[in-house]
Amino acid sequence: MEASSQSRDGGLWNKPRATQYSQQTQDLLRLMMQESRLNNLQRKQINQCLKNGAALPLNSDPTPSSSPVQLKTSKCVQKRVPGKPQRRSAESCRSDNSYVREKFCPGPSRDLEKEKRRLQNILATGEEEPKASQHVSACRNQEVAEQRDRYQIVVDEIQERRQFLAEMGSLGQERQYSSIINSEISQRIRELQVLEKTRSLTFERQVTEKMEINETEEEKTHCH
Repeated sequence: MEASSQSRDGGLWNKPRATQYSQQTQDLLRLMMQESRLNNLQRKQINQCLKNGAALPLNSDPTPSSSPVQLKTSKCVQKRVPGKPQRRSAESCRSDNSYVREKFCPGPSRDLEKEKRRLQNILATGEEEPKASQHVSACRNQEVAEQRDRYQIVVDEIQERRQFLAEMGSLGQERQYSSIINSEISQRIRELQVLEKTRSLTFERQVTEKMEINETEEEKTHCH
């Protein structure tokens, strides 16, 4: 019984039959080889196994392309030994613009006229700023001057229009312009009346302010 079984299987010392891979399996393995980007040596080894029906190798030799990557990484891992600090020369510092000094930028200059007025106020009144009454009087004087200028301008305009009517009368064209020019003259006369009233009011205010200032100064002198 044992001999018959051994004769069927080919005997104890006979080698087993080689495995025959189907065409579908071979195509699948070739596709896997292309996708895995094996080198020529590995492909030749697998094709030989498919041809002979031998078992496929479990481990393959490393590809030559993987070795330089390991070398590169090993080079990058190496730590550099810090060297001794080197002093830079004066020429290198000058060429690097690190020796350039900052330019001096002067600050805002003082207003000399303002400082002059401040010193004058200190010498005259003992204070840096003039009193409020002095400011008010200065503003009033400016208003009076403006009113005088406007008053003179209106008077000149009235005289000009009267001269224009006289010239047109000598040419016989007074009727064309008399109504317009006379209305303008009447408007300016009313403006002069308004200016007269404002001038009188400002004059009265100036008089009262001067009287108040004199009274306060007299009170201060009596107190001292």
